[in-house]
Amino acid sequence: MSMKPIRAAIAGALLVLSACTNTGQTAAPAAASASPPSTSTQTASTSTTAPATASNSPLQLNSGNFQPEGVTPGQPTGTLVGKKVEDLRADLTRLQASVADENKQLQELRAQSVTTASNYHNTVAAIQAKLQVGTTKGNPILVAQWNQAQAQLEAVNTDLGHMNSLANEVASNAALSSYLLEASRAAFGISGAVDEDHRQLSILEDETNRTTVLIDRLLTELTEDISRQTNYLGAERSNLNTLALAVNNGELYGESFAARNYAPAMAPPLPPGSGIATGRPLVVIRFDRDNPDYEQALFAAVSAALDRRPNAGFDLVAVAPSAGTAAQVSLNSSAARRSADKVLRSLTSMGLSPDRVSLSTMTSPNAQTNEVQLYVR
Repeated sequence: MSMKPIRAAIAGALLVLSACTNTGQTAAPAAASASPPSTSTQTASTSTTAPATASNSPLQLNSGNFQPEGVTPGQPTGTLVGKKVEDLRADLTRLQASVADENKQLQELRAQSVTTASNYHNTVAAIQAKLQVGTTKGNPILVAQWNQAQAQLEAVNTDLGHMNSLANEVASNAALSSYLLEASRAAFGISGAVDEDHRQLSILEDETNRTTVLIDRLLTELTEDISRQTNYLGAERSNLNTLALAVNNGELYGESFAARNYAPAMAPPLPPGSGIATGRPLVVIRFDRDNPDYEQALFAAVSAALDRRPNAGFDLVAVAPSAGTAAQVSLNSSAARRSADKVLRSLTSMGLSPDRVSLSTMTSPNAQTNEVQLYVR
């Protein structure tokens, strides 16, 4: 398939990285983090819409407040139906007390999660600011800050666990409220009632119905919060892994590939270079000495490629010189494969899914040393 529309873009991202000390490299600026979408929710006791929880943190949760309105007291009538009404009223009172407690827990968990997430992002921002101006590899101050950020993110995860437990409790109350609503409606069919019994039953049915709706809304918002928090944690864990790589190398990269809204790679693996009309690699990393410094330039090149083609896949090729004896070629091929494995681990740490990358090995008469080539498909 012709790739002419993107040839100019890919050619601009072509990098040749050498381990030689006289080879210059220019780092591309780090990618900017995407702003989170805004949200809106409904309050529980009314049908009006309230804005999402205001916060400087990208973790945005709902803001509904689900406080029951209370149960109207009634007078005993001395009938069998009147006794049934009293029992149902007591059950509804206990149910509403339970809902009020669950609402209180939800508000506390929301506030705690957003505050912790905000502190986490402040810690990450401090690390990124230091990396932006330049620092040493594995700076112990940044390592300590990274550990702090990890602990803060784990605290958000703990809150998520509490939210899941709370959701189970709310689901149980939802089942109970449905039972009470059916029981109050069925009580109208019991014989021996007086007019006052039916008047109190009507009030009780209305209040039970409103409580049922309230619980349903509570469960809906809580489920949405759990989903948002789960997605947030997944993205930030990937970002934190990429940040660990940046701290280790003393260089600022950008947002993890996994945290971006890239489409999954849809094309099946193809032969190396076949996805580009010219067959030119996106990146060439020459391993002519131990531990060449390639990760920042690699991140910039892959980031640019994904910005242009969100569904792109990659072919990672270990290339060894074909000159020499069979034993030498075999030894070089093994070393080149280990280098390619190292580059793949780097890409994975940057958040690129392994299923986007195919790995292969080849020899070439043009190769002067072991190298790793990355192609876009």
